[in-house]
Amino acid sequence: MQSNTPDISVREAKEPDLEVMIEFNRAIAAETEGKTLDTATVSEGMRLGLADPGKCRYFVAEVGGRVVGQTMVTLEWSDWRCAWFWWLQSVYVQPEHRGRGVFAALYHHILDACRARPDTCGLRLYVERNNRRAIDAYLRLGMHSAEYEMMEYTWG
Repeated sequence: MQSNTPDISVREAKEPDLEVMIEFNRAIAAETEGKTLDTATVSEGMRLGLADPGKCRYFVAEVGGRVVGQTMVTLEWSDWRCAWFWWLQSVYVQPEHRGRGVFAALYHHILDACRARPDTCGLRLYVERNNRRAIDAYLRLGMHSAEYEMMEYTWG
């Protein structure tokens, strides 16, 4: 994997990363959906997720030792394939680091980890329909549009 910034490193997130990741999630919500997340709720949700790999796993990208991007991975069991899909969620790269290979580094790190496991069958993610920049980035990485439309019923 080549990136435009050679000093990008990717690792699994740790407790000291939590504060910056909370700010990243708040920024994602504001930027992509115009939503303001409740800090206490997102903080507790992320703290619980970080403490329990059964809920999710977080990965961060660093440039010069500073966290500049993140991705969360959750699992979906596919009975049709008898394997797990890894879902990429909470994707965020600080605006000043976009277009420099930060997400590509995160993506390839996670893809390699996913493909190394015999009980996995692919990566998936949600993307806002009008987020052309993100869609183009995902297409360049080899992803493609699925033949599914997302439906939901939410409360709270």
